[in-house]
Amino acid sequence: MTALLQKHQDLLTKALDACAHRYAWSGWPENPSSKIHGEEKPAAGLARFESLLGQHFPLLQPGEIGRVGEEVSPYTGEPLGVRYPQMDPQGLFAAINVARPGWAAASPEARVGVCLEILQRCGEQLFENAHATMHTSGQSYVMAFAGSGANALDRGLEALAYAHKAMQDVPATAHWERQFGRDGVASLEKRYRLLPRGIGVVVCCATFPLWNTYPALCASLATGNPVILKPHPAATLPVAMVAKVCREVLAEAGFDPNLVTLAADTRAEPATLPLVQHPDTAIIDFTGSPRFGSWLEQNCPGKLVYTETAGCNSVVLESTDDLTATARAIAHSLCQASAQMCTSVQNIHIPAAGIQVGGETVSHADVAQAICAAVDHWLAEPRAAATLCGTLFDPTVQANVDRYRELAGGRILRDSAPYDNPGFPAARTATPLVIAATEADRDWYRQEVFGPVSFIIANDSLEACLADATGNARDCGAITSHVYSTDPAFLGRAVDAYHAAGASVACNLTGMPINFAAAYSDFHVTGLNPAGNACLADLAFVSNRFRIVQSKFMGVAPAA
Repeated sequence: MTALLQKHQDLLTKALDACAHRYAWSGWPENPSSKIHGEEKPAAGLARFESLLGQHFPLLQPGEIGRVGEEVSPYTGEPLGVRYPQMDPQGLFAAINVARPGWAAASPEARVGVCLEILQRCGEQLFENAHATMHTSGQSYVMAFAGSGANALDRGLEALAYAHKAMQDVPATAHWERQFGRDGVASLEKRYRLLPRGIGVVVCCATFPLWNTYPALCASLATGNPVILKPHPAATLPVAMVAKVCREVLAEAGFDPNLVTLAADTRAEPATLPLVQHPDTAIIDFTGSPRFGSWLEQNCPGKLVYTETAGCNSVVLESTDDLTATARAIAHSLCQASAQMCTSVQNIHIPAAGIQVGGETVSHADVAQAICAAVDHWLAEPRAAATLCGTLFDPTVQANVDRYRELAGGRILRDSAPYDNPGFPAARTATPLVIAATEADRDWYRQEVFGPVSFIIANDSLEACLADATGNARDCGAITSHVYSTDPAFLGRAVDAYHAAGASVACNLTGMPINFAAAYSDFHVTGLNPAGNACLADLAFVSNRFRIVQSKFMGVAPAA
């Protein structure tokens, strides 16, 4: 066992056990409160973040041709002023190719140990990365610390645990004997070697920049593949901080730091296509828009492509014993991170005749009003609203809200408006826009509408609600789906219908954030509908990133 693997063996063992038994566990703290951590750590994290502003980011890589950086804080409206290396692809790939052989030759245990050390050190910078994420992606500080910090690290550790498991399942050697004919007995010594696929490119998203970064990084790096991190131009700093840690750990462990590199770019001069189309790129991990994700899946022959995009996340509401709790659970999803999450609810299907609440019929209009009132409940206190909603990461999100407001005309059930964010008077904010719709408006809601826009859809019947929601999941994609019902028979039909559409479903969730996807327990994305072809995380996410070659010896064999 290598020194780094031995150092972090308890963490890896716990992650493997959590994956096997699917219980609630986190390897990192999810709450940034100074009551837990003391005053010093949060203050030091803020100071380290502020020390990076207006500076060249301290990252030196071969092939640098300049510096770029165009991040603007959605909280202050001011540029961060951080400048990152702009890379010449040919020089970058040349340097990585020099680094590749030594990493491929390293033992799986050595590579897993390095990845564990990377995750542990990234966990030590949760506070500064929370500020970096907040002032790029627009998440609230609490969400940035938990969702893009601890929860993303857990997803990375989860993928690493599966990579370790997949590689451990292949023995290094075997003795094999078999009789051929009456007298011949073949006795062979067999050796198995794991070979990486090649260079991996991780295309990170803007609103949760580390959500797929950690899993893709660990899945590829642990299995022997160098990694290029390609952040979104609006959210480069969180990814750059991870790249810096990776390079430091690799160098300290005696490996070439160019096994992990950062490829920053701008909107005007994007670097993604030259990276993913380079002949040395073998693996592509992408989180972002369905359009580009689909393009990658269809236009990168000979490369492994793992995508997580988006779809029409839905709720089907049939009945409930507590309309207030149900409405608040749905409304929380409409508000959380200003619906800039891949798990945000968009389409709420309610029969036109209404639903049963405690044995009595409540009209469609009254249910819709209860959901809108629940949104107002979550937004009533400014500081709580700021923690829940955060900001709009980019002006295009507000443009999306404005376009649907105009499209809806007189069918707005709840209008969107800015809210005052305490401490950040210039913050770019918007509360949920809720629109009344019918199946005649399917062109509105049969696609992801990114940002705080949702539809309360009056379907003709309960079965029409279920058919519409599951058909959209099958045809357009869905990452999360929800059903509320007190009828076990209907719940059974609904679960079967969503599963037949290749979608996961949650039933009657209240009293918790229904957007939450738990590492080690929830399989995030099924790969069975257009919302993505990969799952975070399962063995399929890691096992094809390496292949197995073997040698067989009868009699004399070379030294191992």
